[in-house]
Amino acid sequence: MFDKILIANRGEIACRVIKTARRMGIKTVAVYSDADRDSVHVAMADEAVHIGPAAASQSYLVIEKIVEACKQTGAQAVHPGYGFLSEREAFPKALEAAGIVFIGPNPGAIAAMGDKIESKKAAAAAHVSTVPGFLGVIESPEHAVKIADEIGYPVMIKASAGGGGKGMRIAHSAGEVAEGYARAKSEASSSFGDDRVFVEKFITDPRHIEIQVIGDKHGNVIYLGERECSIQRRNQKVIEEAPSPLLDPETRKKMGEQAVALAKAVDYDSAGTVEFVAGQDKSFYFLEMNTRLQVEHPVTEMITGLDLVELMIRVAAGEALPLTQEQVKLDGWAVESRVYAEDPTRNFLPSIGRLTTYQPPEEGRQGEAVVRNDTGVEEGGEIAIHYDPMIAKLVTWAPTRLQAITAQAEALDAFAIDGIRHNIPFLSALMAHPRWQEGRLSTGFIAEEFPEGFVAPQPEGAVATRMMAAAAAIDHKLNQRKRGISGQMRAPGLFAFENERVVTLAGHTYPVTVETDGDGVIVTREDGAALHVASGWRPGQPVWIGTVDGERVAIQVRSLLNGAFLQHAGAAAEARVFTRREAELAALMPVKEHAGSGKQVLCPMPGLVKQILVAEGQEVKNGEPIAVVEAMKMENVLRAERDATVGKIHAKEGDSLAVDAVILEFA
Repeated sequence: MFDKILIANRGEIACRVIKTARRMGIKTVAVYSDADRDSVHVAMADEAVHIGPAAASQSYLVIEKIVEACKQTGAQAVHPGYGFLSEREAFPKALEAAGIVFIGPNPGAIAAMGDKIESKKAAAAAHVSTVPGFLGVIESPEHAVKIADEIGYPVMIKASAGGGGKGMRIAHSAGEVAEGYARAKSEASSSFGDDRVFVEKFITDPRHIEIQVIGDKHGNVIYLGERECSIQRRNQKVIEEAPSPLLDPETRKKMGEQAVALAKAVDYDSAGTVEFVAGQDKSFYFLEMNTRLQVEHPVTEMITGLDLVELMIRVAAGEALPLTQEQVKLDGWAVESRVYAEDPTRNFLPSIGRLTTYQPPEEGRQGEAVVRNDTGVEEGGEIAIHYDPMIAKLVTWAPTRLQAITAQAEALDAFAIDGIRHNIPFLSALMAHPRWQEGRLSTGFIAEEFPEGFVAPQPEGAVATRMMAAAAAIDHKLNQRKRGISGQMRAPGLFAFENERVVTLAGHTYPVTVETDGDGVIVTREDGAALHVASGWRPGQPVWIGTVDGERVAIQVRSLLNGAFLQHAGAAAEARVFTRREAELAALMPVKEHAGSGKQVLCPMPGLVKQILVAEGQEVKNGEPIAVVEAMKMENVLRAERDATVGKIHAKEGDSLAVDAVILEFA
């Protein structure tokens, strides 16, 4: 076994690998760029080596710097994590030449499977069913359109070296193919250093199901069940679960055996994932193989009880797999949410800045459920523009799917983040969505269920009741605190706060009476219904965790004058708590309207201007591309929202813009 390994990655996955290595008694070496000097993974590792500027192309993607860091520290092996160099055939070759072990598949397997075009050829040769498409390199936009016309629309344009939703576009017409081809090539070049793309048929109403495989250097390969990753946005996975609610044991066995056959055909000898597109009728077709550890590997670990990182390290050291296919048992259900630094209310555009609050939910067993949070950030840390916007992976396990979803919903409600915009409200809304809970999934789920984008729903029904009760309890707690302030003109015993209050929430008014009851309060509504509310919440805490009539509840709390901004179960609203007279007066206050800026095109997120596609004086139509802004390795096309004439252009290609910076004005 190795004494010391280097992790050629950053953030969450670097921390994940360090945890397993530490448990195995293996020392670790971190590498870091200028932007990551104070990162969590650097502090966690036993040693750390600086490898260059913030740009990945000058640090994490430079093979020579990683090899030199190994020589400098005496690291015997390298774990690549995911992304960066993890699927570059040249990387394990360079390590081998330097006498360093690569904790991943052999270069031949990476070459055969890591390349999306070659992997489809290998799959066809191994008698694995594949999606109809063109398995050659596309030379030009015209070539792409010709092939798409022959295959039939819709089609998927994909980077041959791609992954993580980068370099991928769906096209429904010849015009979309030409534009998608340009964007896919550009993203592929900047993300992977390889701009080759190919075209394949896009299966309508598909589900994304993948099989986890692992092999050793003795010819053994097994599969560890499946993961469903159908909840995607812009072809990037948002929520994953294991097992899939679609599959039955027979289909699972067929998919698993095909995945193993494909892995054995290329002498696969590490952890890898064979991805399939599945129809609602349980038909399935090979998509690609990722020759690395997947972002969503924790859900497989939770239902199998196996540590995939440990298995990767052991097989890289020459050990045989410790179990056979017959010994693989699936237990319970696991759900993973990817917490991203992005604004779901602004078309999920990236957000950067400092984490002024970062308080994840408590990990470990919670009743019948288990909560796990894989992260690489901490409070006070910076979310930079240079890398992927993922903050954390929140994972819950429970005996059943519905229990795992319920645990996930509560954990999301208890996850407090401030300082940047994030997608937790959206994830919470997804957990409460009936279609998701019923398992009626497809990769078009988000586009179909949120066609106008995401707007946090107003609280209704039981959700509104819980938020109202918590608001009343919070107000009562604050009043108790005021009673204890010293130096008041009247002694606390000579006055009392009114127990009759009015809670306003999402346009509704709730007259209530609030009375102390042991460790909690009784909130009695006008209709006589009484709610027992208990919590250990203290003023200033960002999450209120307690019970409402015995039901455990977590609610996000941000203080406001006479109340708080509350978020719970995906819903968000301001809650104000008044005396009866204050409520009468508050109802008379005018509502301030926000001024608009319809004549300006603003940069929707901090980013780099890649292209300005219009000129001053040019007439543009609604939906026409205006500019391309790159942020966190994704290119975002900004379009005109109405017919107009371009007036003054304020930005130029190559500019780095802040959020809401003016790109251009219409005349």
